[in-house]
Amino acid sequence: MRFLLIVQGEGRGHLTQAIALTEILENNGHTVVGALVGTAHGKDVSSFFSENFRNKIIPFASPYLAYCPKTKALDITKTITHTIFNLRGYLSSLKKIRLHTKELKPDIIINFYDVLGGIHQLLFRSKVPMVCIAHQYLLLHPNFHHPKNHWLDKLLVNTNTRITALGAAKKLALSFTPFADAKNQRIFAIPPLLRSDLSRLSTNAHNYLLAYVTQHSLAEQIMAWHDKNPGVEMHCFWDNPDYSDTYQYSPNLHFHKINGKKFLEMMQNCRGLVTTAGFESVCEAMYLGKPTFMIPVPKHYEQACNAIDASRAGAGISATSFDLTAFMNYLPSHKDISAEFKAWHSRSSFIFLREIESLFNIPERRTFRRLEVLPQLVKRLALSLVSPSTRS
Repeated sequence: MRFLLIVQGEGRGHLTQAIALTEILENNGHTVVGALVGTAHGKDVSSFFSENFRNKIIPFASPYLAYCPKTKALDITKTITHTIFNLRGYLSSLKKIRLHTKELKPDIIINFYDVLGGIHQLLFRSKVPMVCIAHQYLLLHPNFHHPKNHWLDKLLVNTNTRITALGAAKKLALSFTPFADAKNQRIFAIPPLLRSDLSRLSTNAHNYLLAYVTQHSLAEQIMAWHDKNPGVEMHCFWDNPDYSDTYQYSPNLHFHKINGKKFLEMMQNCRGLVTTAGFESVCEAMYLGKPTFMIPVPKHYEQACNAIDASRAGAGISATSFDLTAFMNYLPSHKDISAEFKAWHSRSSFIFLREIESLFNIPERRTFRRLEVLPQLVKRLALSLVSPSTRS
């Protein structure tokens, strides 16, 4: 079968999953014809992805999250404003997705949480079935435990998640642990999609902490804590454009440009991981048996959910700031759950291929029955606006 990937290119999580899935598909005799990657400006694709994805890459402009430069918090208002101002560009992106879908002739589209991927499926009513993959689909599961007193955040995130899956035949929810399927909502839990490089690593315990921050501005909090604890050795990966290589803040604190291979090499030997609760980094730490300290980006509801779910799974602990004192106290009591996690992860290929193969037993009209509702509603609305005297 021929697969076309549509990938939300913000951060490295969905990109890493796309690389891992490509390995699974190609190892099982399938073809990945290319990847449409959504970026803020529709031009630059992460070098991490371009260096590790050997097939055709087509960038396109897609909605992205905006952050407040002062508070480092997710700025919902700015995110929505940017989206509205860039609507013309996003319409061009939809046409681009349609053009390349026709050109590449996939049998299945795999959407890694890109909003325009779902809207494309709705507007153009593609006959090619689409499967969506992301941890966020687990947030739609009726048994998922959400943070309390965040009903608006929950509504906004779940609305965005549903848009990415418009017209999807299935929603494959990446989960830290086995989770019951919600078949009535077409939500099927699958193990995390991790790079094969992990299986080739041998873990050791050195005395340094490893950190990964999705925004380089958050590094200021790490520096502030380190100033009070200069004896703790730390290595941090960031995306600061002002530094092309390693920046040595002090003898025991180094900042490295994001590099997937180097990050994994350092993770296998670290004492523990400090991260902004991104799903992928936490999974890698669980696989390698490294305790994790998770600090969700302020007002980033998805990361708050990740932190709660990962703590439930035994990955580590979470906090609201990069005050690492609590983590240092936690480290001696951490229980290594890597054996259980590896057993769950080892089923990735089998479960994914099983869910994909079952697609071809689903009648087309059933797969897309939700898409058929919208034109009917639009037609009824149009008729209701026409006065009785003008109707034919």
